[in-house]
Parts: sequence; structure tokens; C-alpha cells
Amino acid sequence: MDKFQAFGKNISATFTPFAARTQQLIKEQLGQADDKTQLPPEFIELEKRVDALKQAHQKMLQVTSQYTNEAYDYPTNIRESFNDLGRTVSEKVKLLSESTSPAEAQAAFTAPPSAKPQPKTFNHAIARAALSSSHVLAQDNASGAEDSLATGLEKYAIASEKVGEARLAQDAQIQSRFLAGWSTTLNTNLMFATRARKAVENSRLNLDATKAKAKSGSAFALPGQAGRKDGHEDEPLSEEARNEIEQAEDEFVAQTEEAVGVMKNVLDTPEPLRNLAELVAAQLEFHKKAYEILSELAPVIDQLQVEQEASYRKSREGA
Repeated sequence: MDKFQAFGKNISATFTPFAARTQQLIKEQLGQADDKTQLPPEFIELEKRVDALKQAHQKMLQVTSQYTNEAYDYPTNIRESFNDLGRTVSEKVKLLSESTSPAEAQAAFTAPPSAKPQPKTFNHAIARAALSSSHVLAQDNASGAEDSLATGLEKYAIASEKVGEARLAQDAQIQSRFLAGWSTTLNTNLMFATRARKAVENSRLNLDATKAKAKSGSAFALPGQAGRKDGHEDEPLSEEARNEIEQAEDEFVAQTEEAVGVMKNVLDTPEPLRNLAELVAAQLEFHKKAYEILSELAPVIDQLQVEQEASYRKSREGA
């Protein structure tokens, strides 16, 4: 019997604070609470800033998480076969250059994969399409003379693949230096702030429930149930009631101070801005490499075009 009573007391000690907070929350939502402890203005301002920071992280991650998807810019309207994705453009160009007959060239172009399938990015797709087009033009050139367009497409294919590899390097850097950091801030730091704020809300509800209990002179009552109504609501509080209120107030102040510290730490940390700088740096590096690759390719294509133009005019004059 003693064990049963002790068990009942433990359950009551655990359940009563929760029930009291729940009752207080319901009374506030129904507009039946006589008084509600106000949070400090600094706390409210910090809450607004933390909410804004959380929203900013959610919005940015919603978009930039695409960097974890290799095929985020891969065209949806193209169909590439297993052989198309089998070897890199550079490998195929090397095999094609070593072939001595159309049959060998075709075998080199459709050679089985030497490693994992090639990336599905827009630049890699362009590279494969350009090399395939170059191969078709060269294969059907019965004259045996070099086809300028085929040559230009092959060089463009090699350059496009390099740009695609630079894009993959950018994505890897963004994943490790930006996405990882911002995800940690959202799922860890901001989560700590949320928990701290919840603790403040619980301590406030507990304080107001304790005050209401002392004022009514009864334990908590469920909605619709009345506390003591004997006309003695204004009697001085008992020593026990004052102690309970003081303890609840101390807990509320302590939880508020802790939450303020946590929120300030989340807002003041330089990590999100440092991560953003890494995002910009990764994008800058990619565009810089793409510029350098295409800058080397452009004069080569221009020269091929000039030579073909000159040959075309010469043939027209001879006609």
C-alpha cells in the first residue's frame, strides 16, 4: 500500500505541473486568464530576429539544396543510352584518334564503359552531343578531307566536358562549405533556441498557473470547474503559496536569461556569413574556370571559321 501511495505521489508530481500549464494555456486562448506575465521587450525582439534567421535559412536551403542533385540542369527532353554514358568525351576522342578505319572509329565510339556512368549535367550532355555530331560528320565525309565543322564540334565537346567537371567541383564545395554549415545552424543552433524559448513559455505558464492557484486558494481545476469561491479570494497569501510563486518566478527568470543567451549566440555567430562567402567563392571559381576554358576555345573556333570561309570563297571564285 505504501508503495502504491508513493507511486501515486510521483505520478501526481509529474502530471500536475503539466496539467496546470495546459489549463493556463487553455484559459489564455479562451480569454479567461486574469493576468499574463509579460516577457521582457529584449526577449520578444530576439524572438523576432531568430524567427527571421530561421526563415532565411529555410528559404536559402530550399533552393541551394539542388546542388546535391547532380542532374539539376540536365535536359529532361534528351535520351542517352548506356553506351553514350559509358566513357568520357576525352577517352572517346583519344580512341577515335588512334583508329585507322571507319570500323575502328565506330568501335571506339561505342566502346564499353571503363568506369562508372558519366555525369548527367547540362555541360556533359552538350559535350556528348557535340562529339557524336562530330563523329557523324567525319564518318560520312567520303572525300577524306578534314571537316572543319567536325573539328570544331570535337574541340567544343572537350571544352564543354571540362566546364561540366568544373561545375561538379563547384557543387562539391558548396555542399561541404555552405550547405553543411547552414543545415547545422538550422537543425542544431536554431533548434537549441527553439527549445530554450519553449522552456521559457513553460515556465511562464507555470508561474501564471501558480499565481492563479494561490489567488483562487485551490489546486488547478479543469475548464468548467471552479476553484474555491468562499469570498476569501483577497486574503493574504500563505507562506507556502508565496514560496511557490517565488520559486516559479525564479525559474521563469532563469529560463528567460538562458534563452536570451542562447538566442544572442545564434544571432551573433559569424558562421552563416562565412558559409555564404564560401558559396560565392565556389560559384566565382566555377565561372572563372568556365571563362578560361571558353576563352581558349573561342579563338580556335574563330580560326576554323576564317579558314573555312576563305576556302569557301576560293571554291566559289574557281566555279
